[in-house]
Amino acid sequence: MLIILFVPGVLNGFLLSFHIKIIANMKITNKKSKFLLPFIMLFSLSGCVLPGQHFDGGSELKNQEQVDNQQSNVAVYGLTPQLLREMASPEPNALSNPALDAQIAQYEYFVGAADILNVTIWDHPELTIPAGSYRSAADSGNWVRADGQIFYPYIGFVHVAGKSVGEIRQEMASRLAKFIESPQVDVNVANFRSQKTYITGEVLKPGSQAITNVPLTLLDAINQAGGLQADADWRNVVLSRNGKDEIISLYALMQKGDLTQNRLLQSGDIVHVPRNDGQKVFVMGEVLQPKTVKIDRAGMSLTEALSEAGGLNQLTANATGVFVIRSNHDDSDTLANVYQLDMTDPTSMILGTDFEIQPYDIVYVTAAPISRWDRVVRQLVPTIAGVSNITETITRVRAW
Repeated sequence: MLIILFVPGVLNGFLLSFHIKIIANMKITNKKSKFLLPFIMLFSLSGCVLPGQHFDGGSELKNQEQVDNQQSNVAVYGLTPQLLREMASPEPNALSNPALDAQIAQYEYFVGAADILNVTIWDHPELTIPAGSYRSAADSGNWVRADGQIFYPYIGFVHVAGKSVGEIRQEMASRLAKFIESPQVDVNVANFRSQKTYITGEVLKPGSQAITNVPLTLLDAINQAGGLQADADWRNVVLSRNGKDEIISLYALMQKGDLTQNRLLQSGDIVHVPRNDGQKVFVMGEVLQPKTVKIDRAGMSLTEALSEAGGLNQLTANATGVFVIRSNHDDSDTLANVYQLDMTDPTSMILGTDFEIQPYDIVYVTAAPISRWDRVVRQLVPTIAGVSNITETITRVRAW
């Protein structure tokens, strides 16, 4: 009798059908043979593909020189104290910003359209507040028209846009001297309306902020916006100016006191504080709770990422096979860098704590060999039982 059996999944159909052909032609006469036959089938299938994910970093870890010579697509590195020192990014320090200090010292506000000016002519109250003394300066002041001019008695239209209050004062005093002897003129901005900067994203009070005669820095603007939200990505704040973006770290500025990250804001600047949705890491493999982990403001180490996922599965994980897979975005031929940590050594816990996780890293814990074999056995048991039933059927048929 010829029996051909097709088994889906990891079993090799051709190999299995070959063994069943042998079974069909065997004369099974004793119980021992019947008992051993399923196990013969099991070991004969040991060359089949093992189910489930698995990652083998290899016994030989490559250094960068070997990767360049071999032009490998993936480079695997063993995590060592020396490698961590080479990879460590410099920690921000408290630094002064002389360039910003000079900008603030020389800062001067220039009037623009929609501003309201308050012009005072001493000893001439009729010229100071033409609309009456019961209205505020913002309401009764001189509104700068769209063409950049204001109208003032006796001297007519005065172009003020793009000028400082000092320059406006000098021009008005010079022109009023034809009508008033030695005029004492004072000019100030009653309402700042022409120039704004915009704070958007993860701040408590997003919106526009006026540029005034008081210099407005990035740090001042964030504080005036109520500070950062809990989900703010303060390491990648974007300052957009004249069509160009600059990435600024508020972590370095606010947490470490690096004033070189501070900027003097200008009209039309947009400061965007993004959400930290992109600051995520994927923890997969033999951990208790595989999931996506979000990096918080303080950053995240490899040990923290594993802890967030419940730690290694002590029954199935291979502690020597903890991998961090990181895409390589530079111009080299290496598509990804893989960092392997052997957590069987207690000192490796320190290495995992010092290894800084980056966004979109994949942390993968591979399975122990016995766990992989257990998966094979669990899938083969139904097949073995089926083969055993087939052999018993064949025996009964032959006996009949």
